[in-house]
Amino acid sequence: MNPLHAWLQQVQDELGCDLDLDADLILDLTRDVAHGVERAAAPLTAFLVGYAAGESGGGADAVRVATERVTALVEQASDPT
Repeated sequence: MNPLHAWLQQVQDELGCDLDLDADLILDLTRDVAHGVERAAAPLTAFLVGYAAGESGGGADAVRVATERVTALVEQASDPT
């Protein structure tokens, strides 16, 4: 197991959550936010995505839906037209 996945598993164990986390999805989101909006917005956006996913029932699908919505928002913010 690579260090990133080991860390994520350790955090999930500590927090008592069992989620089939798509780390690449979240990393792509934070990269897009950091480059398309502002670097400091990336971790805060990831937090808000997680919060929104939890509010809508939680789980990997809720994270994916929230991520897709925010990704579309980033694309709109980055579009100069």
